Amino acid sequence: MFSVRSLVTALVGVAGLVQAAMAVGPMPSPMPTRETITIGYVKVGQVSPLHLVEEELKKMNIDVKRAEFVRYADARTALLSNSVDVSAVGPADLAIAASQGSRNIIGLTGVGSSPKYLVVRKGVTINTWDDIKGKRIAVAPGSAVWFAWAMTLVENNIPYNSFQAVNVQGGGTAFVQALKRGDVDAMLSWEPFESGVVAEGAAYFATNLVDYSKSKAVGAELGLLAASGEAYTKRREVIRRFLWAYLNAEQRLIKDSNTFINTYSQYTGLPLDVTRESHKLIKLGGILDREQVARLAEASFKQGVIQTNVTKQAADLFDDSMAREIRAGR
Repeated sequence: MFSVRSLVTALVGVAGLVQAAMAVGPMPSPMPTRETITIGYVKVGQVSPLHLVEEELKKMNIDVKRAEFVRYADARTALLSNSVDVSAVGPADLAIAASQGSRNIIGLTGVGSSPKYLVVRKGVTINTWDDIKGKRIAVAPGSAVWFAWAMTLVENNIPYNSFQAVNVQGGGTAFVQALKRGDVDAMLSWEPFESGVVAEGAAYFATNLVDYSKSKAVGAELGLLAASGEAYTKRREVIRRFLWAYLNAEQRLIKDSNTFINTYSQYTGLPLDVTRESHKLIKLGGILDREQVARLAEASFKQGVIQTNVTKQAADLFDDSMAREIRAGR
């Protein structure tokens, strides 16, 4: 069995290296007239910088409206319908949108990464791939973590039907409840629910299995900031200022762990003892690129997750040029 603390110790030397060189340029000038931006958000730790953008946007003559979503999929729908201007969504959402024939979503930048291990209920033994046979594993079908797990199985020649998939609806709390009740033996979830239940002693990370964030098809990216295509085209300077505010806040949290822990707690409403453990596993700073978007779209088609091969179309929906310009001080 492997604790959160042990996992962090193994990773701590790597955690800051990629993050360190992501400084942003100076704050853009205020908009000439008062503007409003509608931000969609999901309460997960990797997008905690969203909690800090409002104050900076006000300085740039932009008011903020917020719309909360439980799932990335709901946020994607809101973007596609222009109900929100920007939102956090899943890395696979560009491929899903493209497969539906929509181009009204533009990926701006990834948000962070973390190792991903199956979370196993205390008293259940899963140390090898053979051990998953017949086990009841909670999954969120179609989610980013589910697809990363499924592709890891494919890449390691493990039949998906080796285990009993138990579909769980709703947020991460539902997964934790199912695990604690004994309804499932293990779960595929996300932070802070993974490290939270491990820190409580009710579960452990199955680190003898492959880190499924390393699937070549899916990659380790935890999320994606995206704009509606309409906002990106018609309100480009508002989007640019939002992205500056986000990346600037991201840098603050990268540089100061205590600020990250407290902001994470305020953003999600979780207690500090949970965010203190969970934040150690999250490396802020996007690692997504067009090539990974294309690999993800191709794998989604080959595995039947989407019905159309939209490899090129999905990659074309990712444009991180604005983020690169902001980091370059332009």
